[in-house]
Amino acid sequence: MVVLTALPVLVLWYYYFTHRKKGRTLFFLSLALFSLGYMYYLFLTEVRPSGDVVHVQVAVVTVGVILTLAALVHTKREPGIVRPNQASVHSTVTYYGPLPDRDPAFNGGRQDVTMTVSNRAGSSEQAGVELKESSQRNWCPVCRVVRPPRAGHCRICGVCVLRLDHHCVWINSCVGQANHRSFLLTLVFFLLTSVYGISLVLQSVCPKQHLFTALFYCPGVYNQYSTALCFTCAWYSSIVTGGLLHLLVVQVINVSYNMTEREARAALRDKTARSAYCGLVVDTGVYSRGFRGNWAEFMTMGEKMNLPSPAPTDLVAFMGVSTQEQRESE
Repeated sequence: MVVLTALPVLVLWYYYFTHRKKGRTLFFLSLALFSLGYMYYLFLTEVRPSGDVVHVQVAVVTVGVILTLAALVHTKREPGIVRPNQASVHSTVTYYGPLPDRDPAFNGGRQDVTMTVSNRAGSSEQAGVELKESSQRNWCPVCRVVRPPRAGHCRICGVCVLRLDHHCVWINSCVGQANHRSFLLTLVFFLLTSVYGISLVLQSVCPKQHLFTALFYCPGVYNQYSTALCFTCAWYSSIVTGGLLHLLVVQVINVSYNMTEREARAALRDKTARSAYCGLVVDTGVYSRGFRGNWAEFMTMGEKMNLPSPAPTDLVAFMGVSTQEQRESE
């Protein structure tokens, strides 16, 4: 019981330590799986033999645990990593034709992509500058890719993720466009199973108390080892459930406003968003399409996973086509 009571303090300390180091760790995922497995084992070995739980209730808890694990496995598969365009060599694309206003002997007659586009654009110079600035702003020097809109680089995982929401230490992975829906589904399954399991445990160890007061007042619960262990685990599960419930509420609010956690933090830091309820609701109005439109986009965003990621060479090709069309029109 002492270990279960001190465990949340140890978790918070270890989270602070790993968060400062920006490193990946299996500690939280292992802790979550161990806690879920142990609580289920305790439910079968201590609560079920007491006779206060029927077979249907045991089956409901079992199905909830299985669905939670299945959703977790699906969440761990792929967050939506931005893959580099293998057909493009981002940093070594050069033109070997000498420019009219440059000495051919200079630098072996070579000129980098930026200067070539700038000098060959003609009247499209302004568009070329805008494309260059956009490419530099979205260019990730670590992954060597041009990030699509709303994509971000995770310093913990070391990859760029489509529609990056946040890095979740409990699953040791990023939450992005490919696994955001299954992440929310994992939270829903776990919370429903946890709340139902806690209610069954409290009804078993504190049958004379009301369900909402049994967690705070249960006389004689520590007289026996079995009831004391079950009551302590119910408290531990309630703390975890409360934290994940807050996470689910924040996620639902962000989806309703078409915001990611990463975008919300950046908007609050730059003071470019409207916030309410102590920062629980954050809205920039940039991507919002209304409540129904935002949820429709969230539920169907997995269908947009096959879009190719842009590359710097794509910008060069675009500028080359624009310049050629302009010359033909003249």
